Amino acid sequence: MRCDDILKKIEEEYPLNCAEEWDNPGLLVGRRNREVRRILVALDATEDTIREAIDAEADLLITHHPLLFHSIREVNDDTFIGRRILTLIEHEISYYAVHTNFDVLGMAHINEKQLDLQDTHVLEMTREIDGIVEGIGRVGFLPEPMTLTDLAEYVRSRMGLEAVRCYGPEQKEGAEETVISRVAVCGGSGKSMIDPAVEEKAQVLITGDIDYHSAIDALAQGLCIIDAGHYGTEYAFISYMKKKLEKLFPELIVTGARIRQPYQVIS
Repeated sequence: MRCDDILKKIEEEYPLNCAEEWDNPGLLVGRRNREVRRILVALDATEDTIREAIDAEADLLITHHPLLFHSIREVNDDTFIGRRILTLIEHEISYYAVHTNFDVLGMAHINEKQLDLQDTHVLEMTREIDGIVEGIGRVGFLPEPMTLTDLAEYVRSRMGLEAVRCYGPEQKEGAEETVISRVAVCGGSGKSMIDPAVEEKAQVLITGDIDYHSAIDALAQGLCIIDAGHYGTEYAFISYMKKKLEKLFPELIVTGARIRQPYQVIS
């Protein structure tokens, strides 16, 4: 199947015009008329991932995060990005990214299903498609109320993580821990979702990449934070997109990249 035919089908599901203005999804490396028989799906186009695509004899690499966000002035082996592009070209692997257009039309659904959230709606609207509000993140109710400590363990378990970081109010000795029922979730880097979560009266925001000052400022507004990590909240993209592509293109061989947490928890 031609690469372009595959990409057109993907873009029917996740139109490029649903991406944020600053984003850079689409075909970033390769020829549209190239024949594709094997696809590798990954979160990032790292050296390890590209090597995995080579070993899998993939003709097309699809990632969530784009390798290229900004214009570059040269492609050579002096930089890690140049080396990655050259490796893809030398092995005739086309490279495609589906990023914030997938966040809007895919990732939010993944996250709300991971946590079994009920009565959900969009956390921050980005557009309306055929009368349906779409956007970043979700806000809704947990399947049952639980304490912040129990919720942190619930998130860790449901997202298949080694650990999460939890920011909550100091518990006074003998006092009962606050019970949580309404939460917001945003896969990836969700610092910008703190204000929408507060406006939606969520008790907790579950996301990634929350810095110290943003976390304590959120607490000052009554919003607890569970930081499950950028990778931790988004690596489900790999299995989700693999299944989606297998359904769309049963004649192709689709492989998911190995799960590689980019850090170690040392205690």
